[in-house]
Amino acid sequence: MLDRRRWATREELRVAIVTWIERTYHRRRRQTRLGRLTPTEYETIMSHTASQAA
Repeated sequence: MLDRRRWATREELRVAIVTWIERTYHRRRRQTRLGRLTPTEYETIMSHTASQAA
C-alpha cells in the first residue's frame, strides 16, 4: 500500500502508516500472547470484562 504512491510529506506517510496498522494489521494479525486473538479482539474482550467488573 505504501509503495503505490509518492507522499508529499513525511507527516502524510506517517498518518498512512498509522492508519494501515490500526485498520488492517491490528484487525487481522493474531498474537500468541493474546491467546491467538487479534489486538482488536483482545481489547474488545478486555474492555467488556472491565466494564462488567466495575
